[in-house]
Amino acid sequence: MERHFERELSDLKAKLIAMGHIVDEQFNAACRALFEANLPLAERVIGGDLVVDALDNEIDKDCQRIFALAQPVAIDLRLLMSALKMNTQLERIGDIAVNIAERVPALTGFNQFLVRTRLSEMAKIARIMVNDSLESFVRGNSGIATRVLESDDVVDKLDGQIFQQMVYEMESDHTLIVPASHIMILSRHLERMADHATNIAEDVIFLLEARLVKHHAGEVEQ
Repeated sequence: MERHFERELSDLKAKLIAMGHIVDEQFNAACRALFEANLPLAERVIGGDLVVDALDNEIDKDCQRIFALAQPVAIDLRLLMSALKMNTQLERIGDIAVNIAERVPALTGFNQFLVRTRLSEMAKIARIMVNDSLESFVRGNSGIATRVLESDDVVDKLDGQIFQQMVYEMESDHTLIVPASHIMILSRHLERMADHATNIAEDVIFLLEARLVKHHAGEVEQ
């Protein structure tokens, strides 16, 4: 029974890692579609969300079954609690990839305008944060998770800078109002993605150290 339980936990962890790889690929493809004005690639990202949703449901059901049958305690209980929360964060990152892909048609023809923004830089940092949060989970390394928390402020500042730039662009050239509005929304999506990565990192710290870190400000609940 104990070996079966350990195998189920190992399978659950493997599914979470697989989920992370899938949403990372979705996000990377969505960004490529955006900056390359690649409409077919954007459509593939949108269609790929079905895979993310199916795996999301599967992981949730696995967690519920293990909770009901195994009655886990201590670190195993923390793993299940963290897995449920991390699964939700990953599914939402998948949704963000779809949201980015859905805006590709509206920004086709505005590639030079996109290049003038720091949106690409923001996307790279947010993706690194997601990858690092998953790496901290795979390696059981809370130091990597802490690094993710520290990066969140960088993304927040970029979001504010892009907002201010888009306001200036819209005031200077009214023909840019529509694309600038889309870029503001994309920037906010990336800011939310960084928040999801931060939440995953906080879950990893909870799993490894049995402490709650809220709002990456260092507060700890015993």
